[in-house]
Amino acid sequence: MFKKNIYRKIILYALIFLFAFPLLLLLVWAFSGRWPWPNLIAESFSLEGWRYFIDPANGAVESLATSVIIGVAVTFITLLISIPAGKAMGLYDFPGKGAVKILVLAPLIVPPLAVTMGIHINFMLLGLADKFIGVILVHLIPTLPYSIRIMTHTFEGLGDKFEAQARVLGAGPLQRFIHITLPLISPGLFSAGILVFIISFSQYLLTFLIGGGRIITFTMLLFPLVNSGDRMLAAVYSLVFIAAALIFTLLMERVLVNPAEKRDHFYI
Repeated sequence: MFKKNIYRKIILYALIFLFAFPLLLLLVWAFSGRWPWPNLIAESFSLEGWRYFIDPANGAVESLATSVIIGVAVTFITLLISIPAGKAMGLYDFPGKGAVKILVLAPLIVPPLAVTMGIHINFMLLGLADKFIGVILVHLIPTLPYSIRIMTHTFEGLGDKFEAQARVLGAGPLQRFIHITLPLISPGLFSAGILVFIISFSQYLLTFLIGGGRIITFTMLLFPLVNSGDRMLAAVYSLVFIAAALIFTLLMERVLVNPAEKRDHFYI
């Protein structure tokens, strides 16, 4: 028994180290100045990377705001579609239900580049290419399959017995949704919303092709920095990226998760 506990602690600490070490390394790089090889630690520390980030001339803050706006819009639209879609596939039987489930997952099966190139042509014809709304719409392609899948499983586990009881007691459709369905599906909405936001926030290829280089998001600045070898700036942008996702997660938790559920569930 004693040996088992030791092994469990070793595995736990190893996993913590594997997850924490990259973040600690990012923190060190973000504040490092001169760090010649093969020194194990930097010779000096600097805030130059953070000054570069907040400099309006570099457009980092503006691109971050653009990514957040697009991510929030995509999350809202995706959840708006996923709730009725998930309810239909989770609670009801209809002809072709299996085919619809496969069709929903199709964007995850087909190569993204092939899908995006075809959509780009249609967006050009519709005047949506190189537009803000075009980027938001194209981000729905990778986010809807995950969100609908989560909401389908949420409604399958929930069932329709609570809505049926409320209907018997005289509650209307809107009352049933606000007071019964919405609180019960809030954990599923929370999970789907976080996943959708992160997927949209981290999109590079779709944004680049549909945005045409005119819609500059945060990842369009982050990816070149990671490949450029500038570890300080790449670390600064990466930490901001992680912080934005964590802040959105906390906000979603405050909005969607009930106080009673917060005492029993841990999401972070």
